[in-house]
Amino acid sequence: MLLSQELAGFTKGQADMLRKGMGKKQKYIIDKLKPMFLDGGEERGHQRDVLEKVWKDWEAFASYAFNKSHSTCYAWVAYQTAYLKAHYPAEFMASVLSNNMSDLKAVTFFMEECRRIGVSVLGPSVNESLLRFSVNNEGAVRFGMGGMKGVGENAVREIIAKREEGGLYKDLFDLLERIDLRQANRKTIECLILGGAMDDFANTHRAMYFSEEDGGRTFVEKAIKYVQNKKNDAESAQASLFGEGSAEELPPPKMPDITPWPSIIALKKEKEINGMYLSSHPLDDYRAEIKYFCTAELNRLNNVESVIGREVMVAGIVTDAQHRISKMGKGWGIFRMEDFTGDYEFRLFGEDYLKFKHYFENEQLLYVKARGRKYNQRQGEGFVERMSVDVADVSLLADVLEKGSKSLDVQLALDKLDTKLVDELHDILKMYPGKKRVKLHVIDTEEELDVKLPVKDFKVAIDKGLLKDLEMHPYLMPKINS
Repeated sequence: MLLSQELAGFTKGQADMLRKGMGKKQKYIIDKLKPMFLDGGEERGHQRDVLEKVWKDWEAFASYAFNKSHSTCYAWVAYQTAYLKAHYPAEFMASVLSNNMSDLKAVTFFMEECRRIGVSVLGPSVNESLLRFSVNNEGAVRFGMGGMKGVGENAVREIIAKREEGGLYKDLFDLLERIDLRQANRKTIECLILGGAMDDFANTHRAMYFSEEDGGRTFVEKAIKYVQNKKNDAESAQASLFGEGSAEELPPPKMPDITPWPSIIALKKEKEINGMYLSSHPLDDYRAEIKYFCTAELNRLNNVESVIGREVMVAGIVTDAQHRISKMGKGWGIFRMEDFTGDYEFRLFGEDYLKFKHYFENEQLLYVKARGRKYNQRQGEGFVERMSVDVADVSLLADVLEKGSKSLDVQLALDKLDTKLVDELHDILKMYPGKKRVKLHVIDTEEELDVKLPVKDFKVAIDKGLLKDLEMHPYLMPKINS
């Protein structure tokens, strides 16, 4: 403001108008004042090209300028939040997650941030969860029951209130008998089970609750009916189900003895309720494959320009497979894949679709080689440049480690090399006999040397057990050659 007054003779009102235009990014005000500034500056003996340079710098500044009083407040808030995150990470992340419960992408992002900073995130629990995200006594973030699909706020408050009155719930029957079933109906109970909120109950798993027996009714339905009858009898002052004066009472339905659902099925149902995988992730068993064979996360493919002309390897689970027929009668498909951090939608046409379509089915775990490219597409009388991600190859993720690994390199530092380390490496390799070669890389960081020593006595089977044993050793670093 002062500079505009000194250089161009702006009045205080004009200087304040310039400040507002810059502060609110109102370009029409800045453009209006520019000729006044140039003419006024020339009248005061300043060269016009110098004034143009000053104004150009001011315009650049205005594109990111921020009011000092505002920036001070934001800096103070940033300091406070940074302090809370550093000293109370679980509580801070629980608060951030609670404030973003309605935004699934934000919740997914902050859940990944929790894992990155070492804060455990536990699934929902009728014995510990609150309405929103909270922190338990062990310092872990607990998923709020209010974030579960099909579980209303009134039902959550009822479950919490009865838990605070009578202590933790022992099993399904204990919960049903203590809560008001008008607040939490059958659908609510089923969603709680599918979302993992009753996993804490001993000697049970989710499939048990949905086992169908007499007349096609599930165990949950029979349990609710049993408890409702019991409550009705108590309200009508009946002594038992067999008539007044009888001391006998029908026993509760017996929990069926059936095998658990396959992990992929349980996790799919869990995600439908919670919006994300919580108890585990379908890709958890394939972290080694992702670590050693993938060069990018799926989310990177959404920025097509970053992979133009490059081949990238990604892995994920197919969450939505759509096989379609074009107007010309040709098959094509839209396939969404998801990994730990994000997702991407592949579109396959022509020969690519015919070649790879059998891989793209829901819940399939895949390893995909893709390449970004630019191409010209006809539009009207001319062409426009487009970008796409093309699928070069697809394979099952379960086959990647065995089929994709040719040999194993083990790196170790020269200053750590001694007889004991060699013996420990010998013992590890001996446990995994196979047909693939092993090569040692002795690294001297000071001299920047890498001495390669083939291990002729051993050939190994490169599997997850071997990689895990090598990774757990403080001085051995495995690398797979594909």
